[in-house]
Amino acid sequence: MRNPEGAHFCHACGAALPATAPAPAAIRKTVTVLFCDVVDSTARGERVDPEALRRVMSRYFDEMRAAVEAHEGTVEKFIGDAVMAVFGVPAVHEDDALRAVRSADEMRRRLADLNRELEGVWGVQLQIRIGINTGEVVAGDPSESSTIVTGDVVNTAKRLQEAAEPGSVLIGHDTYGLVAGAVRVTEPNGGALRLKGKSEPFAAWQLHEVDPSAAGIRRRLDGPFVGRRSELGLLVDALARVEGERTCRLFTVLGAPGLGKSRLARELAAQAEPRATFLTGHCLAYGEGITFWPLGEIVREAGGEQALREALEGTADAQVVLERVRGALGEPGSHAAGEETFWAVRKLFEALARTRPLVVCFEDIHWAEPTLLDLIEYLAGWIRDAPVLLVCTSRRELVDRRPGWLAPRAHAGAVALEPLSDAESEALLRAVGEGVSEEARARIAEAAEGNPLFVEQMAAMAAEAGEGAPLAVPPTIQALLAARLDRLEPEERAVIE
Repeated sequence: MRNPEGAHFCHACGAALPATAPAPAAIRKTVTVLFCDVVDSTARGERVDPEALRRVMSRYFDEMRAAVEAHEGTVEKFIGDAVMAVFGVPAVHEDDALRAVRSADEMRRRLADLNRELEGVWGVQLQIRIGINTGEVVAGDPSESSTIVTGDVVNTAKRLQEAAEPGSVLIGHDTYGLVAGAVRVTEPNGGALRLKGKSEPFAAWQLHEVDPSAAGIRRRLDGPFVGRRSELGLLVDALARVEGERTCRLFTVLGAPGLGKSRLARELAAQAEPRATFLTGHCLAYGEGITFWPLGEIVREAGGEQALREALEGTADAQVVLERVRGALGEPGSHAAGEETFWAVRKLFEALARTRPLVVCFEDIHWAEPTLLDLIEYLAGWIRDAPVLLVCTSRRELVDRRPGWLAPRAHAGAVALEPLSDAESEALLRAVGEGVSEEARARIAEAAEGNPLFVEQMAAMAAEAGEGAPLAVPPTIQALLAARLDRLEPEERAVIE
């Protein structure tokens, strides 16, 4: 991949190559920094017994650390009553900004629960305010277990925290650009902020809500469907076979990030309507209780418990099936039952496919827990007398984790997506590049090298920047490439550097 402005990218991983290698003792990284501080801590210290205050703050720090580490962030330090956390050190993830925002949201929820405890035991409550910012830092060498980061992004995160109202979270504009599709925000009163040390007003947003299952990179699934006709034909043929034979088939769509796996699945859903039921569940990259998260989404999309009861009506063991499915989803008053869960999900899918074909799409199974992959393979092999098509989208990392997934077997197929052709890229650019000049479109097509996500993101950025602005790599793509680069072995990184 080449940047038309002259920078070069690694053909092995697609990451931008720096002009010079960083010093061995430190590494430049793009990270997201979170500052969280307690409001009015000095006055509280005057009102509360020192020993009681120590216990209160100990419980507070435990809860805040747990909220950070639940999203795989690193608590770099506690400064007085403040917590500084970093997302992207020691390991970079493509969704570090979203993890930080989710962590902040969880901090508020945990504090609400903690305050009930503190009020009952010590008669006190705490309030916090949080600032989050994303940007480049100099990080300590991970080989020396150093997580210290320095840079303007750290100072700005602290200033955002100081500017936030009690109980609120402020996120900087670079962070917002990375999480816009997953959050509900408003501008602070008065618009852009005047932060200490900043010569210009600083754009920031107040966080209200975070989507717990949104993708780290926002996908434009309503965009035009370009190319992929042969791949779509394979999926449509698979659906016709399960419908005609009343069998179950497993079909896996493989491809690098951004090549259009989800968009292909969306087009299949459009083709399947109205003769088939299409349900989707997304695998999450991290978290607790995520094994059957996709199943929970599938159940909700099917209409919830009442719809399941109606589908199972008249079948043997309907109540047992429902209880086992509820147990897998962790519903109150239910319990999981090992192998019986697999049996119950099979009976449920067979019931849902009783009146018309059922297509179940498991998205991003490269992140799936082994138990979920076992379930999918079990369903493919044991569903009987029911037209069910199981569609799985995945990056190629799945093959490393599960080498036998693509082994030849009955009732299974796969397709690997390749980059769009030049003509297809140009067609996509014409559709999504409104307001982008012909010259800019040509540079985008060259730089994106057939990756639809790159085409869409770069076209959007070029349109926003306006005519004549230099073409840049959007932060969403930078995050994606940085995460891939970070997974390389030290020797491979040294070659690139």
